Amino acid sequence: MIGLLDNEQGRAALAGMIRGIEREALRIEPSGHLATDKHPKALGAALTNSRITTDYSESLLEFITPVYQDIDALLTDLTQTHAFTVRYLGEQQLWPVSMPCYVGDVADIPIADYGSSNTGKLKRLYRKGLTYRYGAQMQIISGVHFNFSVSDDLWQKLYQVSDKRLSLGDFISESYFGLIRNYRRLVWVLPYLFGASPALCSSFIKDQKTDLAFEKLGKGTLYLPYATSLRMSDLGYTNKEQERLNISYNSLGEYLSGINAAIKMPSAHFEEIGVKVDGEFRQLNSNVLQIENEFYSPIRAKRVTQAGEKPSQALARAGVEYIEVRALDVNPFSPVGIEAYQVRFLDLFLLYCLLTPSPKSDAQDEAAISENLNRVITHGRQPGLTLCKAGDEIGLKDWLESLFGELETLAKLLDGEEDAYQQSLAHWYEAVQDPAKTLSGRVMSALMAKGVDHSLWVKELAKEYYHALLDYPLSPKVASDYEAAAEQSLQDQAQLEAESVQDFEQYLADYFAEAPQPIEQVV
Repeated sequence: MIGLLDNEQGRAALAGMIRGIEREALRIEPSGHLATDKHPKALGAALTNSRITTDYSESLLEFITPVYQDIDALLTDLTQTHAFTVRYLGEQQLWPVSMPCYVGDVADIPIADYGSSNTGKLKRLYRKGLTYRYGAQMQIISGVHFNFSVSDDLWQKLYQVSDKRLSLGDFISESYFGLIRNYRRLVWVLPYLFGASPALCSSFIKDQKTDLAFEKLGKGTLYLPYATSLRMSDLGYTNKEQERLNISYNSLGEYLSGINAAIKMPSAHFEEIGVKVDGEFRQLNSNVLQIENEFYSPIRAKRVTQAGEKPSQALARAGVEYIEVRALDVNPFSPVGIEAYQVRFLDLFLLYCLLTPSPKSDAQDEAAISENLNRVITHGRQPGLTLCKAGDEIGLKDWLESLFGELETLAKLLDGEEDAYQQSLAHWYEAVQDPAKTLSGRVMSALMAKGVDHSLWVKELAKEYYHALLDYPLSPKVASDYEAAAEQSLQDQAQLEAESVQDFEQYLADYFAEAPQPIEQVV
């Protein structure tokens, strides 16, 4: 398939990728402790500001870019959003890693507040349910999400050489699910290269039971010598209840059936929490998933929703529009959590997953996917580490060598007379040859060289990036646009609250009705 694109038109079709980034970051006090005050009003209303919002907590900011074809423009936009934000944080800074800063009492972690409208209440109650189900500590882990789609021209070219048994729209959805299956088989590559959470503050563990054989550094740092991404381990975004869902990625129809079954599947464990206790709601419902957004996955099929649609309803209506990569730690060596070398590698990686044959997954395949990911998360930099490929054990390095050889073909197609993609590939190939050059390896090298606690090292980074972003030359026009968007978002929230007259319990009943209702989706 890749060979068919080795011409001027094919290269142009490949280059038409569109990307967006969502970056999460905790607000911290200069002491390095979690900031527990309200979301700054100068940044607008988190409910209605499309660029600067909150995730789980008032303290957990989320920066969202529009979509861009140009990588430099994408990262400039993300940087400008950061630069605007820090101007309104006072002395507070942004925590530049995935695993949280010091938290004394988890009860002090403030759940995000979205105001008095029914939409705002629903978003807050969903997060309250997450607190009861998994604890607040897990919910303030930060990540970077990468949204990706390919050009219409590329879809036309791929469709023309297909057997045309499907409509173009169904072909696109089927192809994106092929990408997803290949991505899941190779997802371990991302924590190997980009995992940046091999260590954490011991305050994160508290009373949590773990089988991980942590070693200690300094006064309060726990680490695994060869770990890559503790964020993706059992300490991070995991949900034992979801292990029985068995959601299939073999087709859009099977995926939607699985999701719809999951949001109706009762959970005895979550039922013990109670839905409404002593007149107060604790969660949206007691099912395995309160809503489909609760399904934890390192990749999602997505479509922009219309008013009243849930994500699965949008997919059912018009198929897959783009995919969302969710396996990325915050890069501590970038003020904005991600850098151009990573974006270009992700382009190559995702195109490879799209253009390579992708057989349907079975139970054996799923077991290997899970085992490989777990090995890399906890032991990814261990010399001689092996993974399971097609039923056989293969060296991680050997598998990467083979993959990088195939990615090089794509890099040359995308570069033309330039060499940006080949440079990116060469940059990460050094990490294949030397695990110390992965992001997790660089984190551990920095900690060992300085002999300091993880939190002290991160606090110094936070301070450095804070001043760099304050000094960023944000133009008056750009600053004015952000200010106008913030002000408009406050007005939009006020209008929502004025129009929100329906009883909240009836609103909930309407939201969970089978037919789409004219209410906003919850994220």
